[in-house]
Amino acid sequence: MAIADRPLIAQPNDRCFVCGSRNPHGLRLCFAPDGDRAVTAVWRTSEVWEGFRGVIHGGIVSTVLDEAMSKAVATAGIRALTCELRVRLRQRIEVAEELRIRGWVVEKRKRRIVTEATLKDGNGLERAHAWAIFLELQQ
Repeated sequence: MAIADRPLIAQPNDRCFVCGSRNPHGLRLCFAPDGDRAVTAVWRTSEVWEGFRGVIHGGIVSTVLDEAMSKAVATAGIRALTCELRVRLRQRIEVAEELRIRGWVVEKRKRRIVTEATLKDGNGLERAHAWAIFLELQQ
């Protein structure tokens, strides 16, 4: 059976790079509900995710924001996958920072779910912002 012919089932995975507890190389973020269709987590950065010396790789930052939006969608009881992602890196994220991640669902129209996420430092300054479109999986 070709990959495109296999049914896609979105299920939690304890080996997930971002939130999985059984991935020794992962971020192991723990998201918690935060109001209506939103989630938050705290992320302590490490040099293992560096791009330039002392600076966290933008792809890792994008991954963290995507996961926050994905968890918000799941918290809303929707099974969906990211189909479009846009990230604005406002300031560099450095090694050994503690940051607050928040993701939320903006709206749902039919199978299309619009989401946003932010990454803020301890002073509440937004360091990165993301927007994504998720597509709900057909049952």
